[in-house]
Amino acid sequence: MTSGRVQGGFNQFGFTVGILMLDTQFPRIPGDMGNASTFPFPVRYQRVEGASPDLVVRRGAAGLLPAFADGARRLEHEGVGAITTNCGFLVKFQRELAAAVRVPLFTSSLLLVPLVHRLLPAGRRVGIMTVNSAGLTPEHFAGAGIGDIPVAVAGMENEKEFTRVMLGNEMVLDVDVAREEHVRVARRLVEEHPDVGAIVLECTNMPPYTADIQRATGLAVFDIVSLVTMVHAALAAGLPPRPA
Repeated sequence: MTSGRVQGGFNQFGFTVGILMLDTQFPRIPGDMGNASTFPFPVRYQRVEGASPDLVVRRGAAGLLPAFADGARRLEHEGVGAITTNCGFLVKFQRELAAAVRVPLFTSSLLLVPLVHRLLPAGRRVGIMTVNSAGLTPEHFAGAGIGDIPVAVAGMENEKEFTRVMLGNEMVLDVDVAREEHVRVARRLVEEHPDVGAIVLECTNMPPYTADIQRATGLAVFDIVSLVTMVHAALAAGLPPRPA
């Protein structure tokens, strides 16, 4: 319960995390970070015009850094306590985007990879599931601080539904087929790399299938929703309006 004198300064209040959104129209089901019902707390969205999934993932987000930096500053101005993005491939801009604002900014669930690796027994590596393995480059790993951490990467690009809809920005998604694809790729990942001790989902559209992957592999699975929830908990009690 609020009491005493409090300080204003923003048009709206109560947002811990702001999310920089790609310019998309594909369906975002509950569990996707672009569906506001995914979170049990309010998040603030900011669309970055012209940031198509194909441009960001397959073409390296060429020319988009200024637009994302501007979007981050807009969210900061609106009072969010931290900022993230809804494409893990933007981790290549982690350093630049974090420098553009004065609040914590985390571009990708790939930032969890060093932490997850430290949680595992010796000799285990981190599995990474990504929307497109060909587009995930050493530049992205460097942005995430992965360095020489042992990882195994499995991409969804050879499946017929999920990557086609997400990167093609299509209007219709067969959720059941996408779920089957995630389970199939996850099982292949652990079969081909039996030393995988945990999985990190790069793509922000993958969290609706996290539980399916957990059941299929028996492993801990981390995603962007895990990270947003952790950051929210770190900020929740300090939200404005603060005491005057």
